[in-house]
Amino acid sequence: MNRQQRHVGAKFARAPGVPVGDAVADRLQTGLALHQAGRLVEAEACYQRVLAVEPENPDALHLIGNIAYQVGRHDAAIAMIGQAIRRNGRNPLYFSNLGLALGSQGRFDEALTRFEQALVLKPDYAEAHHNRANVLTALNRHVEALASYDRALAVLPGFVQAHFNRANLLAALGRFEDALAGYDRVLALKADHPEAHNNRGNALRALRRLEAALASYHRAVALKADYAQAFNNRGVVLYELKRFDAAVADFDVALALMPDGAVFCNRGNALQALARFDEALASYDQAVALKPDHAEAFYNRGNVLKELRRIDEALASYEKALALRPDYVDANWNEAYLRLLTGDFERGLTRSEWRWNNPASGLQRRHLTRPLWLGGAAIDGKTILLHSDQGMGDVIFFCRYVPLLAARGARVIVEVEEPLRALMSGLAGVAQCISKTETAPDFDLHCPMSSLPLACETRLETIPGTTPYLRLPEHTADWEARLPAHDRPRIGLAWSGNARHSNDHNRSIALSALAPLFDLPAHFISLQTEVRPDDAATLRAQSRVLDLGSTLGNFADTAALIARLDLVVSVDTSVAHLSGALGMPVWVLLPFSPDWRWLLDRQDSPWYPTARLFRQSKSREWNAVVGQLRDALDDFVASK
Repeated sequence: MNRQQRHVGAKFARAPGVPVGDAVADRLQTGLALHQAGRLVEAEACYQRVLAVEPENPDALHLIGNIAYQVGRHDAAIAMIGQAIRRNGRNPLYFSNLGLALGSQGRFDEALTRFEQALVLKPDYAEAHHNRANVLTALNRHVEALASYDRALAVLPGFVQAHFNRANLLAALGRFEDALAGYDRVLALKADHPEAHNNRGNALRALRRLEAALASYHRAVALKADYAQAFNNRGVVLYELKRFDAAVADFDVALALMPDGAVFCNRGNALQALARFDEALASYDQAVALKPDHAEAFYNRGNVLKELRRIDEALASYEKALALRPDYVDANWNEAYLRLLTGDFERGLTRSEWRWNNPASGLQRRHLTRPLWLGGAAIDGKTILLHSDQGMGDVIFFCRYVPLLAARGARVIVEVEEPLRALMSGLAGVAQCISKTETAPDFDLHCPMSSLPLACETRLETIPGTTPYLRLPEHTADWEARLPAHDRPRIGLAWSGNARHSNDHNRSIALSALAPLFDLPAHFISLQTEVRPDDAATLRAQSRVLDLGSTLGNFADTAALIARLDLVVSVDTSVAHLSGALGMPVWVLLPFSPDWRWLLDRQDSPWYPTARLFRQSKSREWNAVVGQLRDALDDFVASK
């Protein structure tokens, strides 16, 4: 989402002096003065007058070539400076400036030769070393480029542009600490260098020092009020710091200065985070209008359409992203997600294997010596290792397939996180349950647990939804003595999941949002093992909710407690899956765009027959859901 600027050119040096008093020399000096003042047309006229007297004057040819380079007439620059060299092949400045003109045309090998010719004539020519380094960078000869920057700086330690470009190269190589030191050297020499402040911010962002990066971008835009790139980069960091309104403001400034597809895409991301979905969609549309091959904009546009539940349009947008970039991991996975959400398991499950290719997902494919099993091959008489690969709620969800594999003749070893081991050990069909910290016994095949629906060729009509498929371990804590008298219905509550989950802002709610429930004649029991600070304050102040979640040691404890309740009310988290797997009544509060397992537009779940689903009617609006829940609980309590 950010960019870096690197200057690969250097200003043309002036022509060597000529004898004072000579008419040609006077015209050259007059031309140089005009040239330096930016009066290029008048300067060129002076140089042309020199050529009228001396048609082969190398200084005049060279300086006319300089002007041609400055105004973007690179072919003319190459021709004129080439003529100057043919008239005087001993001037290193000519060779260096010809190298710049060739480099501007992408003729890097020829440019490199010219810089090296300049350095033969003048080995301590700092500008030529610097320009040679720029060309070597363009040729991806990075070690040589760094050495050439160092030669330039050995000759001229205060050479700001060489320090700057060297730092840019280090950043491009991922050596961000070294790049940061380089930008600091630039700023020690020239504190008002806006590009150095901007690129220093980029290095700090790469190092995840976001507040420090923000300060660098502040300085860059203070020095250069029309610095669109720095406003965009600052907006990116503000977005990453979740200061979304401020990010939108910076993107708006950047776009006013320089309309750009990438910035419109960034603005759309911030608007999407603010749930301003229609505005985000318009921003992505502007991004692709400016840049029709912008795969990221089509992908992000699909995400907004998914949030708006415009499923067919979202799929079309993902498909456009994939037409531009077939290996686009996120687009492949999100298309799979939408197909699963709509019940198209045939296409969705196959494509969902793209999830392994995204480093940001946190998933790590197991590289085991035994073959991966994704269905097809017979498993009768084989030992198969099933290993957890996502969250603990996912383990509870996918372990329903274990009895199916055992029924097909497999010996099943299950590897899970330690808090799940006691519970999973009692699962039908499990021959052995081990913790992830243990060494696995010998096995013939292995399969990630989240790939089991694919391996078993699950379709909407063949979902293994029989419950309960989990049972309590033989030795579990007796919760009866800790619970209130059973004179009223006992209702368990789980209102938030893992705060680090990428979709937590959609699926979790604040405990205070459930306050309308607490005057009902029921006993409410918290099943939350992790309570956020605001919720902890509410919990302490709310005498109607008994906090037993903090005393739960593992999932076997949670299962034993749930077994003593009449009903569990939960957001989409492990408690919901555990309650459903135990065959307990569970009411699940779902966001407008839910996880694929809950499908769309239904109040029941084919995965959990005892579940009842309460859905948002629009994104991030829980009040109506809580109102429906309150009405349903009224009836539930009355029936008890």
